[in-house]
Amino acid sequence: MLGDYARILGEVASTGRRLTRDELEERRALGREAADAGHQLRALVTMHLSQTREAWPRTAAGNSPAVTDAVLAAVEQAIDAFAEGFERAQRLTVRREEAARREFIDDLLYGRSDLVRLAERATRFGLRLSRAHAVAVASGPEAYTETDAVPRRVEAALLARFSGRKILLTTKDGRIVCIAPGSQPDVLRYFAKQSHAATDGGRVAIGRPHKGPGGVVHSYDEALEALDLAGRMGMDDPVLYAADLLVYPVLTRDRQAMADLVRSELGPLQGARGGAEPLLNTLAVYFDAGCVAAETARRLALSVRALTYRLERIHQLTGSDPADPMHRYSLQTAVIGARLLDWPAKEI
Repeated sequence: MLGDYARILGEVASTGRRLTRDELEERRALGREAADAGHQLRALVTMHLSQTREAWPRTAAGNSPAVTDAVLAAVEQAIDAFAEGFERAQRLTVRREEAARREFIDDLLYGRSDLVRLAERATRFGLRLSRAHAVAVASGPEAYTETDAVPRRVEAALLARFSGRKILLTTKDGRIVCIAPGSQPDVLRYFAKQSHAATDGGRVAIGRPHKGPGGVVHSYDEALEALDLAGRMGMDDPVLYAADLLVYPVLTRDRQAMADLVRSELGPLQGARGGAEPLLNTLAVYFDAGCVAAETARRLALSVRALTYRLERIHQLTGSDPADPMHRYSLQTAVIGARLLDWPAKEI
């Protein structure tokens, strides 16, 4: 790794010259080779200094101030050029690793590439896709990239707590994504806690664990669907679990049937003064409050009398009484369907 470093020092001591352009380029090339070979820069600098001591002229002339200054200047030039080549090679390696990592993550989360090949590539990044994995996705008030302070803060917290775990943290489409073994739910819970704090109250969704190379993209899709569902349903929970929300995809599996139910049960509300939205929101809060009038009135900032009037108006328009258990199920299902289908803002 040192090349003809000793010869150069000997000539500098004899002539007082500086390193030539070719010699500096050779030092840079040696630095690049050392980086590619996996050597540590600190150890290589130590080797340069050790050989400097060995090659230092032993004659009286070699101890003169002029020779000492020339040799030290040559040492500085040589190590600086060597380190420059070393750092260039490292930066190139880092860029290649980042590109490979980004390509792998894209293929993994979008389900692209051959699954066998994907599983082989995963081992390079600490994942064993033959086992179950779960994915958590955090969204905040702004879009994030891997170099932003928020993802780096979350990553530092995870590494400090789970340094020996097989965890992959990245960003995708402005969100923070964490992939962890399905047998370690504590990792994703901690990720959710840290992400919620780092994003100033952002929301986190956690998909269910799934096995195999396709399991990661399945869990990722579940987490994204949970975030989308929370936005449409007006959920306030900071952490959402896809396993707790399975009823909603079931309800919308037959979209036409759900649309028919919404139009049949809630369509008459459009004839109310102010449209359907105020009464629809009243129903949603009423069901969320466990059909307790006092709690519903408090959440809506209404008097109980005003709330009772609204519920009676809903009964008059729809023919269904929200307080009647026989009618309640159909009404509540229709309210959920309305939120999922974004009705009445959109025609269904």
